[in-house]
Amino acid sequence: MIRAYYSEPVDKFLLDSPSSILGDLTQNHSFALEDLQKNAWIAQIEILQRELKNFSGAYIAFEYAIPRMGKRIDVVIIYRGIVFALEFKVGDNKYTKSAIEQVLDYSVDLKNFHEQSHNCAIIPVVVSTEAPREELVLNKYPDAIYQPIMANKNNIAEYLSEILNKIACKNQIDSEVWLNSVYRPTPTIIEAAQALYTGHSVKEISRSDSGAINLAATSNTISSIIDHSKLQKRKSICFITGVPGAGKTLAGLNIANERHNVDEGEHAVFLSGNGPLVDVLQEALARNEVASCSDVKTTKGKARRKAKAFIQNIHHFRDDNLQSDLAPIERVAVFDEAQRAWTKEQATSFMSKKRNMRDFSMSEPEFLISVLDRHEDWATIICLIGGGQEINTGEAGLPEWFTAIHDSYPHWDVYASDQLTEIEYTNGNNIYSALSDEQLTIKKDLHLSVSVRSFRSERLSGFVKAILDLNLKTAVELNKELREVYPLKVTRDLEAAKNWLKSKARGSEGLGITAYSGAYRLKPYGIHVKSQIDPKTWFLNNKNDVRSAAFLEDAATEFDIQGLELDWTCVAWDSSLRIKNGAWEFKNFRGTRWQNVNDEIRRRYLLNAYRVLLTRARQGMVIFIPEGSVDDETRLPEFFDPMYNFLLECGVSILNAFQ
Repeated sequence: MIRAYYSEPVDKFLLDSPSSILGDLTQNHSFALEDLQKNAWIAQIEILQRELKNFSGAYIAFEYAIPRMGKRIDVVIIYRGIVFALEFKVGDNKYTKSAIEQVLDYSVDLKNFHEQSHNCAIIPVVVSTEAPREELVLNKYPDAIYQPIMANKNNIAEYLSEILNKIACKNQIDSEVWLNSVYRPTPTIIEAAQALYTGHSVKEISRSDSGAINLAATSNTISSIIDHSKLQKRKSICFITGVPGAGKTLAGLNIANERHNVDEGEHAVFLSGNGPLVDVLQEALARNEVASCSDVKTTKGKARRKAKAFIQNIHHFRDDNLQSDLAPIERVAVFDEAQRAWTKEQATSFMSKKRNMRDFSMSEPEFLISVLDRHEDWATIICLIGGGQEINTGEAGLPEWFTAIHDSYPHWDVYASDQLTEIEYTNGNNIYSALSDEQLTIKKDLHLSVSVRSFRSERLSGFVKAILDLNLKTAVELNKELREVYPLKVTRDLEAAKNWLKSKARGSEGLGITAYSGAYRLKPYGIHVKSQIDPKTWFLNNKNDVRSAAFLEDAATEFDIQGLELDWTCVAWDSSLRIKNGAWEFKNFRGTRWQNVNDEIRRRYLLNAYRVLLTRARQGMVIFIPEGSVDDETRLPEFFDPMYNFLLECGVSILNAFQ
């Protein structure tokens, strides 16, 4: 990827002819060039060649790439240790909220993911060329990003000079080094899907530092398995494991995208039983294609149909293949959250009651393997497995896949990591007992051991596990590592939690409230888990929409948010999961009172629900634990206080109402 379409010292920029600069911009622009863009560049060049005459020693770059977002900053100016990010709105006579949010997004992205910008002062500037003059106000965030400056075509130089007089930066920037800096993004799964779908590689949108498993290496390993299966005419099943947020879905999307090629007979599909995830990704891809496409024939419906061929609901895929015994068009199938596939009992019951198929007697893993097994020569299944992620009745976990392989498909080759036998994946079963040495191949790259969802801290999943294990010693130690880089708070005041989220989120960063699906007694606090959200609207609409996550009115449950993430979350803790005498109590609210949950599987689902909720925040989290009420037997303080005190013992800091 070309980092900038044009980049030179300002001294040279002032000498270059506008036509030659425009020529570089045009040549490096890989998409169809519209007159609107061309005219915008001409205006920017004219304005900046006039405004930067007294900035000898500065450096300028046009159209600097932000790969995670799939976009480019209009102009970057580097001078005296400061990075200025300019977003031009040529012809605009006002400073719009969208422009302010956009340039702040770029600045936050540079600060978090661009290595040479970690220690720099970054100043976002909105240049609405025809807008009236606004007073220059410098307000700095804790990480040395400044609140956006509003400028017009006539006062850019004036404001830059004033800023340089007020801010003294000790760190000098080598412009060439900055321009070619390592970029280590950790995109949300929505951003990743959009970037991959529009042609970016997994290398461009994934981190590459030594603390994270290289997702490209995992993708290469899977590709080699597919190529071997194709060459040797073998059928193979590959299991990718990883901690929550480690990038399993990203790896799966990358493979599905790379192999999404009907012409070469390798048509791949990304399948998930997670309805909200599928709906959100399909909608996000469709919206992004319509927004970025200049072809008026690209309608929302057409874009949505195209996205549905790439990402499908696994139950729709199943139902389609029940209508025929023919081999499907797909030879490569990626099953996301494969541990959530249905057991034989659940699948048989559903097919009998809902599909009137009384002779159906297979687990979902067995049936799904049978569909790909219809191919005469080769096929590959990639199963993405998350430990401790089963949250619903009838979800099989990993053992059901191996039972199906052993009982019905011994001719399939099996590839897995050396971590697959961990109890959180197997529930204590010896899943390899029926496989021969020739059938099983161990590849270490098939396990992703470090969370990359939370780019501020890769220890979050370990901390959450310690909390749910009630392992105070480990939680205390991990919290010491978390507190400096990952804001984690606990509060008894929901309004304080909401205000904290609003104060933390910048630009278009996502924020929202989450709660357990059985948290019915959070209703007195305004959290109605029975009021279902529309995931597409909740995740994708902006903060002005009352139905959106950022409006902080509607809470998402573990079913809505599993597989997705936000930057900042409030986890509302109810008394379904409570501490008594140093151990968990598992409760279910039925009618007017709490009942004990005695079934071990249902207990595991409840614990896993909170595991999901506590691992959704990329940047920071506040946990709201109500104080309860002595006047309400369903919300007694003794239900909540032990959990609150346990978090304090773990070192989680208190968020007070005035903070």
